[in-house]
Amino acid sequence: MAMTSSMLPLGTPAPAFELRDVVRGQTYSISSFSDKTALLIMFICRHCPYVVYVEQELAKIGRDYLNTGLGILAISSNDPMGYPDDAPPKLKEMAQRLGFTFPFCHDETQDVAMAYRAACTPDFYLFDRDRLLVYRGQLDDSRPANNKPVTGRDLRSAIQAVLGGKPVDGNQRASIGCSIKWKPGHAPSYA
Repeated sequence: MAMTSSMLPLGTPAPAFELRDVVRGQTYSISSFSDKTALLIMFICRHCPYVVYVEQELAKIGRDYLNTGLGILAISSNDPMGYPDDAPPKLKEMAQRLGFTFPFCHDETQDVAMAYRAACTPDFYLFDRDRLLVYRGQLDDSRPANNKPVTGRDLRSAIQAVLGGKPVDGNQRASIGCSIKWKPGHAPSYA
């Protein structure tokens, strides 16, 4: 079922995390990106049609911003028991198939998704140098059934602003996608 992002308030400090990358096994935290001007956190998964529709653009963003001031981390918080396509081995296959240049981590406890108030996949959070939230919105206007091209326009515009030391437009549209698949009895009140 499609739902919209919970739109965490702009200016919110990036919640801490410590997650393991499903491809390389390395552990990542906020401090892993301390040399970066901006940090993009993407909540995605393997099975959601909204993510599948934009997955090539997500991989392209990773390639386009490789070796720049942007750090990128993808997280899947879906319950792998109820959704086996979102289990770490399947996430690893997805990352390798798409050639992700950024870490893709599994949020086994779902605590990170709750800390970010993530509600759907995809859900995007862009933080500035001080790790304050400057963008939490859609990738672009494309959706699986609306025939609009996948460009990443909205997110790319925000990234360019942060990397260029400019303010990000506060008029942001919520991301839309599949709800995060919470473990039984674990869904937060905002979901």
